[in-house]
Amino acid sequence: MTSKHVQPNRSIEPPLSPATIAEAASEFETRRRAVAAALPERKLDALLVSFGPNLRYLSGFTGSNALLLVMPGGSVLFTDPRYQIQAAQEVSCSVTIAKGPLELDMAASLARHRIKRLGFEPGMMSCEAFRSLESSLPAKAELVAAGGSIEQMRMVKSPAEIDRIRRSVLTNSRAFEETVKRVRAGITERHLAAELEYRMRRLGAEKPSFETIVAGGVRSALPHAQPTSARLQTGQLVVVDMGSLQDGYCSDMTRMLYLGTPTAKVKRTYRAVLEAQLAGIDAVRAGARTARVDAACRNVLKRYGLDEAFIHSTGHGLGLEIHEPPRLGKSDKGSLQAGMAVTIEPGVYLEGFGGIRIEDTVIVTENGCEILTPTTKELRVI
Repeated sequence: MTSKHVQPNRSIEPPLSPATIAEAASEFETRRRAVAAALPERKLDALLVSFGPNLRYLSGFTGSNALLLVMPGGSVLFTDPRYQIQAAQEVSCSVTIAKGPLELDMAASLARHRIKRLGFEPGMMSCEAFRSLESSLPAKAELVAAGGSIEQMRMVKSPAEIDRIRRSVLTNSRAFEETVKRVRAGITERHLAAELEYRMRRLGAEKPSFETIVAGGVRSALPHAQPTSARLQTGQLVVVDMGSLQDGYCSDMTRMLYLGTPTAKVKRTYRAVLEAQLAGIDAVRAGARTARVDAACRNVLKRYGLDEAFIHSTGHGLGLEIHEPPRLGKSDKGSLQAGMAVTIEPGVYLEGFGGIRIEDTVIVTENGCEILTPTTKELRVI
């Protein structure tokens, strides 16, 4: 293919193969070793991981209560008896089942391994959790703020992670297609949102990756509108922003509906946003500054006199969380790397008229990007 960005495959993906699952399992050990290898440079004896997505990234554990202690000689996951069977199935490192607070068993492990400088994730921990951790430390051990490194690792996705994101994207798009053909004037925003979430679950999603956004008419000018009991009416724009969480990984897509015959203003505004979105996609490639991708979208909207109506960033990373680094905004200083999963989602929001946003999930490649989202970007007229 000669184009710099690869078009999405609209075929239905087969189930994850045993080889893919085995590859993902081996990645957990590789990741833990990489974290452990970096400890001396950071002047740490160990790193305590408590933030759920980071813990899952390093261990595969999907439970709600755990701590992961990463040390040069190996890692230990601490959890409670509710997860004894689950941890044995999901985790390849040592597992300790605590009978009481996890911090006490973890502290005993610190003492056995003579850990003095323990890194922790300050931005992901409540004050109460910090005080509990601090009070449980053995003598001579100290806490050292050491956040951000795992989030940096997570920005570039492995082939196994990309497979999971691709499956999530396809599930999300199939749920949209199955639902939108049933949309009629008179249904409520909540009804449409509920139908989208019901269908994504039936197609394999664990749950939505965020609260589904459905907003009709002038409410479509609210970028993060929550669905209400308002009924969709002829002559309205309708924004649908949805994502599914499948195999632990998120997807994100925004598409626009119009009930009735679009006006000239609707068509012109939609064309402006679509051209901006395509320009943003065309700017994506390894090495591109994130601010340059944002600027590509804004420059198009400026030609239409709509740049002031674009009030958020062009996109964000996604993976185990719906919003992850990098951020693609006009003041951001980062650069894209091959393997990053990001959204491209310019929008225009006009009070009293409505809003239009178009969003795809893409994978950054060396020479461009792979567009994962298969759903047509044409304005869906109903």
